[in-house]
Amino acid sequence: MSKTAIQDDRTLDDESSPAANQLAPPPKLRRRPAVLAAGLLAVCLGALLAAWAWTATTNTQEVLVARNAIERGQVIEAGDLARVRVSADPALRPVAASQLDEVVGQRAAVDVAEGAMLTPDTLTSAVVPAGTNSIVGVALSPAQAPGLDLQTGDRVRVVVTPGQGEELASGVPTFSDAEIAGVYVSEETGQMIVDLLVPHADAAVLAARAATGNVALVLDSRDR
Repeated sequence: MSKTAIQDDRTLDDESSPAANQLAPPPKLRRRPAVLAAGLLAVCLGALLAAWAWTATTNTQEVLVARNAIERGQVIEAGDLARVRVSADPALRPVAASQLDEVVGQRAAVDVAEGAMLTPDTLTSAVVPAGTNSIVGVALSPAQAPGLDLQTGDRVRVVVTPGQGEELASGVPTFSDAEIAGVYVSEETGQMIVDLLVPHADAAVLAARAATGNVALVLDSRDR
């Protein structure tokens, strides 16, 4: 083989080598601004949702609520209460679930509806009625009571009204002062039953008047 042939073979090898056949650079990808903006928005929304979830879980607290309705003066038992985790306004001053042992054995200062949160104002160690007072229940029809919702603690007067066929007596009607201790509706009769707190000496008279059904309830000012 001649020197010229050898040189030609090398030339062919050099031309067919990878260095001789360099690949063209890939085309540059065009970035779409809309896609970038959508990705950035998704990241921001994810961060906001994570922050909201963290805030929602850290601001909740476990509180005590009434598992069933608790009447005023009733001794509260553990079975009357339930623990729930809520995001409660601190201004409401809910009773923390950790105070369960302290709450059990106390009495309800007011009527507590089923599911209502307990607050310090709903609890008392006082006995209702106290030693000098009595509770008298009075059944009333809608015509015998005000249209406003009656509340525990309202001051009222139980006014004696004429019986059927009787004439209205002259002068100021006979009445008894009382304080509302509780209100509920009888499932049997549909009448509103109002528990009235009165002095022990007035309880018998008021009970006798209420038994006739010839009474009407007057709500006095709620200003204290």
